[in-house]
Amino acid sequence: MTALSAITGDENQIRSGDCRTDGCTGGHGNGPGDGRADGGSGGCTEDRFGELTQGRTGDRGDDGSGRAGGRWDDGLIARRAIGPDTAGGEPEEDAGPDDEHLPIGGTYCGPLRMRLDALRELVGLSRTRLESGALTEAGRVLDEAAARQRLSSRHTVVAVAGATGSGKSTLFNALAEVPLSETGLRRPTTSAPIACSWSEGAAGLLDRLAIPPRLRRRPLAGGAEELSGLVLVDLPDHDSAMVRHREQVDRVLALVDAVIWVVDPEKYADAALHERYLRPLAGHAETTFVVLNQIDRLPGEAADLVLDDLRRLLDEDGMALGEHGEPGATVLAVSALTGEGVGELRDLVGSFVQERTAAARRLAADVDAAALKLRPAYVAEGRTGLDERAREDFAARLAEAVGARAAGEAAEREWRRHAGRACGTPWLRLWRWYERTRTPGGGVSPVTVPLEEEPTARQRVEQAVRTVADEAASGLPAPWAQAVREAAVRGADGLPEALDELAAREAEATCRRPLRPAWWPAAVLAQASMTLLQIYGGLWLVGQIVGVLEPGLILPALLMLAGIVGGPLVEWACTAAVRGPARRYGQDAERRLREAAAGCGRARVLDPIAGELMRYREVREQYATVAGRAGAGGAGTRPGGGARGGLVPSADGTPRRG
Repeated sequence: MTALSAITGDENQIRSGDCRTDGCTGGHGNGPGDGRADGGSGGCTEDRFGELTQGRTGDRGDDGSGRAGGRWDDGLIARRAIGPDTAGGEPEEDAGPDDEHLPIGGTYCGPLRMRLDALRELVGLSRTRLESGALTEAGRVLDEAAARQRLSSRHTVVAVAGATGSGKSTLFNALAEVPLSETGLRRPTTSAPIACSWSEGAAGLLDRLAIPPRLRRRPLAGGAEELSGLVLVDLPDHDSAMVRHREQVDRVLALVDAVIWVVDPEKYADAALHERYLRPLAGHAETTFVVLNQIDRLPGEAADLVLDDLRRLLDEDGMALGEHGEPGATVLAVSALTGEGVGELRDLVGSFVQERTAAARRLAADVDAAALKLRPAYVAEGRTGLDERAREDFAARLAEAVGARAAGEAAEREWRRHAGRACGTPWLRLWRWYERTRTPGGGVSPVTVPLEEEPTARQRVEQAVRTVADEAASGLPAPWAQAVREAAVRGADGLPEALDELAAREAEATCRRPLRPAWWPAAVLAQASMTLLQIYGGLWLVGQIVGVLEPGLILPALLMLAGIVGGPLVEWACTAAVRGPARRYGQDAERRLREAAAGCGRARVLDPIAGELMRYREVREQYATVAGRAGAGGAGTRPGGGARGGLVPSADGTPRRG
């Protein structure tokens, strides 16, 4: 059995810092056997301070499932005391009677719950549009939110992180008021996370951090009441030469509720700290404490100068500072060795823990960070969608491709030709027929269209679809722009053939006999009258010539002249009168073909594009809810360089620019 961090000696003597009286031969070490008394006196025994060994069952009523004596055993030492009525040396739990009835987990409410629901909806709507890698961070945040919600809401997990030699383990012990974490000149000193809990019920949180029971500690009985609910974790050095240590730091930092960054006057401006941790985590300022340790090494006002320079660097990292009552990171100077400033830090941490909002703040910051990473996939550049001009241009391009203008002109010519046949003089129509019969190939031949001017011009249709797709995708994030273009391409499949059918139906309708206006019968009657006058005048003249009728050339000549002149005049008048109706008829044919082409293009191309734009607006609204305060930007966006220019102490202890 391995004994870990059992504190020996009488309880009152431990509180006063003296553990070596009354013949106690135990030690304070953290290694195996360091906390065992070699049969010494003074009550320095294992069971008195509840030493816990992983896998140990039977001697303390542990059933091997994490429960001891019918209550949850969170794996922390020094939480049991032997009562006067305990039989057989079985310890009793020193827990308050109300702890049994307190809930383990909590519920998210208010804006945070809305943002998490929106993020969950956003991920669901985007799976078919975005690559899985783009949603990895959002999925991780949702998983961590669900995992944290199932665990104790009465505890706040605070990690103590820092560089090699910054004194974070010393500060950890100072906050706990017990030497729980090993300190020394050997580097690295802390090789694994060590946890200290001020109250019961934190086992689930520590299991989530993968901290084994042998590395879980408890402060002295009756510890600081203001720290009730605090779970303090001492991390390995973030700049350790051992990769395994750095991996543990990164893993735990992603799970804790808050972080105390411990820096020293020599490494507070280290680029690795600022660029790898502080700058990326600038959005978590409200759950961050930055402590300048070892100020006892700085003479005079040097500590204030270094502290001011540290604030400047944090500001350059984009981390908001909690000054003048504003939310942000807490920055202060302490000396864990002399105790200067430790009490103030303990009070600040105690107030922070008692608010019990750290987990929600950390999660809100994680949602902010996920929203910033997703911003390029949801935030458009400028106005998106298709305006009326773009729709009209698309319809015009389709009308041009289908030959709507040519169809209208053909319909107008057909109207005029029909009017000419109906209202023209018989002699002129007879002459035209004669000319057609005399001309080789003078018969009516079908109108042929050159290959490059075929009715639907497939290339024109494809160009129109590409143009409207580019218009719709303009300014959209890349995934949604691609979705819009793909929807347009799918809709354009078969569009040229559909336009061909429309053009054929319209041409067939144009070839039918056009409707006559109301005055056409009168014009036909007038033309027939002029023809009859010509025939009557001619017959009258012939009768006079052969002597059948009495001579009188004036009247029949006038009748014949009236018929000869009146026929072309009626034809000319009809031609002039038919221009308006013919133009309207051609325009109506062109309009019908345009509307048919526009309707076909709308159903096949514009409606699918509009559907994709509607889906984008839906996810954009969800993203706006998720983004919240991070929607318009966020912390940590300032450009940064490599080496940081900080103040370092010179040989005489005076800070200088490094």
